[in-house]
Amino acid sequence: MILILDTDHLTVMRKTEPAHSRLRARLGAYAEETVRTKIVSSEEQMRGWLATIARARNGEREVVAYQKLHDLLVFFSSIPAVSYGDSAAKQFARLRRLRLHVGSMDLRIAAIALTQDSLLLSRNRKDFSRVPALRVEDWTV
Repeated sequence: MILILDTDHLTVMRKTEPAHSRLRARLGAYAEETVRTKIVSSEEQMRGWLATIARARNGEREVVAYQKLHDLLVFFSSIPAVSYGDSAAKQFARLRRLRLHVGSMDLRIAAIALTQDSLLLSRNRKDFSRVPALRVEDWTV
């Protein structure tokens, strides 16, 4: 089984909070090659740090923001990412036609998870539960 980490689970992994140890412990039961993220999460988090860099008004804030971006890139290089290919794009279009009241980025994430026949790990079970046949669990609780 492939486990795909949503952005919120990736954020938990990068922090030192109790949920971090719970998530790491559960992931430890699976082979490293079965744990993935998706390119959409890379995009979401990179956009955030690029916006922070653009807003930096002094050298110190700019240096900190660039360091955070660097740390993010190093982190993402340690976890294989599932791409958003033709099959995911077709699945995304199918999901949009269903009018599920789920945001576009979350629909892309769901499309990737569905095309990979994987389990999506996310705290956002409310929105993702609206997607038919999508398996989603929150491993931070």
